[in-house]
Amino acid sequence: MNSFLTRVDGRTPSKRQRTLVAGGAGFLGGHLCDKLIEDGHRVVCMDNFLTGCRSNVAHLFGHPLFTLIEHDIVAPLPDVGPIGQIYNLACAASPPKYQADPLHTFKSNVIGALNLLDLAGCNNARILQSSTSEIYGDPEISPQPENYRGNVNTVGPRSCYDEGKRAVETLFYEYHLQRGVRTKIARIFNTYGPRMSPSDGRVVSNFVVQALAGDAVTVFGDGSQTRSFCYISDMISGLMALMATPDTVCDPVNLGNPTEFTVLQLARSVIKTLKSPSRMRFVDLPVDDPKQRKPDISRAMQVLGWSPRVSLSEGLANTIPYFASCAKQDGLPMLVAE
Repeated sequence: MNSFLTRVDGRTPSKRQRTLVAGGAGFLGGHLCDKLIEDGHRVVCMDNFLTGCRSNVAHLFGHPLFTLIEHDIVAPLPDVGPIGQIYNLACAASPPKYQADPLHTFKSNVIGALNLLDLAGCNNARILQSSTSEIYGDPEISPQPENYRGNVNTVGPRSCYDEGKRAVETLFYEYHLQRGVRTKIARIFNTYGPRMSPSDGRVVSNFVVQALAGDAVTVFGDGSQTRSFCYISDMISGLMALMATPDTVCDPVNLGNPTEFTVLQLARSVIKTLKSPSRMRFVDLPVDDPKQRKPDISRAMQVLGWSPRVSLSEGLANTIPYFASCAKQDGLPMLVAE
């Protein structure tokens, strides 16, 4: 296989190589596969399609740089051939999805990570773990820097995901320290954009789908809890920039948009953008739902030279037509998305 140079965000050169994307048919995974192939990498997309969608990668079927393997990373991995780098994105990320089968969620994190770490070690490949802002739990400080240890409930409805991701970070730390595996850890904050599942239960998709239909927009609690919303293209560039860093960069790095919005502000913005007649309906806050979520991205800016570029208004303008097209395909009544 020919090996030649590319640049990630105009920065560090890295060899184009054979790349495994676990969870490659998911929201993040599908976009990452696109960008990797655009940059000339050979991509092996692995997904069990529990939450991933074939439609996210269907346009790549038949592409000479793309291979699809249907497989659950909890099971022993098939022979995938030589691999230069691995992105582990393989776990349901929205609460309704990962709470549907908590034991599988935890296994996907821990057993899946062990399988992929072993594969990385055998291939001397770099491996990037998609960790999460959820490891901070319901944070007591804001913004959240990487050295904040979090406030996580170990026995709540979100624990299977939160604690699973925290356990994976420990595994990555030990595999790097004890076995010299070339590890990267990205703590991903709320990300949105086209190809999100309309039914994934996350706040952006919920609000847009409800407002498109003219239904009541469901706000948990009083809507004063905050989130920071990162557009998908910014997140993908951050992940690739982290993968391209020297092997000495192995500690966790926050990736997210530090501009903070209340959930109420987001609801109003979606309704206003769509000129929807929707009103807001307030319901009880879910157990362990974090009150604040805002990343400190100082490390990403310093180490990666990365920061988000897409504003919430611009990102929503790019995302709403996608949800409108999904509703149209399903034959649902909706407002016209301008």
